Amino acid sequence: MEKHNEQSLRKLPSVDILLKDPGLEGFIAEAGRKVVADSIRQAVEKVREVLLAKKSPEMDENTIQQKIITDTKQRLEATMRPYYRKVINATGIILHTGLGRAVIPSQALHQIQNELSGYSLLQTDPETGKRSKRDARIEQLLQQLTGAEAATIVNNNAAATSIVLNTVAKDKEVIVSRGQLVEIGGSFRLPDVMAFSGAKLVEVGATNKTHPRDYVNAITEDTAAILRVHPSNYKIQGFSSEVPLDELVEIAHSNKLTMIDDVGAGALIDFSQFGFEPEPTLNESIAKGADIVTASADKLIGASQGGIILGKAELVEAVRKNQFARIVRVGKLTLVTLEATLKLFLDESMALGHVPTLQMLRRDDSEIASQAKSMASRLGTSISNCAVTTTAGFSQMGSGSLPTQNLATTHIALRPEKISADTLAGRLRQYSTPVFARIHNEKVLIDPRTLLSGDDKIVIEALLEILGNKQ
Repeated sequence: MEKHNEQSLRKLPSVDILLKDPGLEGFIAEAGRKVVADSIRQAVEKVREVLLAKKSPEMDENTIQQKIITDTKQRLEATMRPYYRKVINATGIILHTGLGRAVIPSQALHQIQNELSGYSLLQTDPETGKRSKRDARIEQLLQQLTGAEAATIVNNNAAATSIVLNTVAKDKEVIVSRGQLVEIGGSFRLPDVMAFSGAKLVEVGATNKTHPRDYVNAITEDTAAILRVHPSNYKIQGFSSEVPLDELVEIAHSNKLTMIDDVGAGALIDFSQFGFEPEPTLNESIAKGADIVTASADKLIGASQGGIILGKAELVEAVRKNQFARIVRVGKLTLVTLEATLKLFLDESMALGHVPTLQMLRRDDSEIASQAKSMASRLGTSISNCAVTTTAGFSQMGSGSLPTQNLATTHIALRPEKISADTLAGRLRQYSTPVFARIHNEKVLIDPRTLLSGDDKIVIEALLEILGNKQ
């Protein structure tokens, strides 16, 4: 036995010999010699274990070498493949948190490529050569779009809410309706965010109803602010009511309190014009007198992740000077993406035509149905062992935006015969360009609403490869 093992192990080539294999030249040029050598060692060790365990038929030296090279290539491909890469969203969820939420407008991608390939203007005034505000351009655009006196940007809306509360109400009381104590994705709850900020939460009203007197009766000498939180990821319906913003502003200002309005998804346009229930907009909140407003930059605005803070100049400046501002500040990629996206909203028609989030939201039902039928027809005549139909369904905005407001769509429904729907969906996710779909009633559903240009061809190619061509 030991003699057999020794003979088998002598067939293992050295790392130096394997590094000279022509098939690895490209990997060495791209990843570096050390990375390739490490992968070779791992592949050699795997073959060594197989030989010692006699788990495969005896192999000659050439077979062993090719097995090691093949294993090395697979390891290198896995190592070099980007994790944060393109996927196809066939779920119909426009702002899919797991798939990167908003699709960045092409104008922003072009600006990143053209302006950030070398050094770039970030925090220096070209006229004076001195240090400047890195968010100056974002402030200018938000002032123009919302009428706010001042504005700044942090890394997300939870950070925006936290730093605002820490700035205006640390160790002080902040009044919030019980119906607005939301929990957002990842189990982050508003009471916890408030506790982290140093503000003291004072709950008023009931879950379904809060009245003006509830706020008035809760005010004490320790009260610093009233906070309205838009429950963007759920709706309270039926026997319910809340105090309108203009009334809250009157209560706050008559008692010399700060009125903070967290509008959540951060709309810059009126979505009711497209048949949706009214959503609070940033400019509406400012117009109604909120002292400071917070919102997400990557939901209904459709930029990259960020938290917008705007309102009275003295309050925004105080936020900028907060000791935590540096912790939550954003980098140049976020600033460029937001600048390019906000510029589109200077003309609403430009935003509607070029912000992917808004384009998907407004896709015509008949257009989606036509695309679904075309894809289903192609698949029905091409793939085997799978029933392909179209069915009426719904898409969603996602990420806590426009809750309970489903969008009519047409799904391509796939019922595989030899594998389960779960297996098919799993194999689609493992395709070279991962495809994410939905599963319902043992069917895999493809929603064309969230397919970008050219995605339909990749989906069809993936299904042909997974399910096989009809003979």
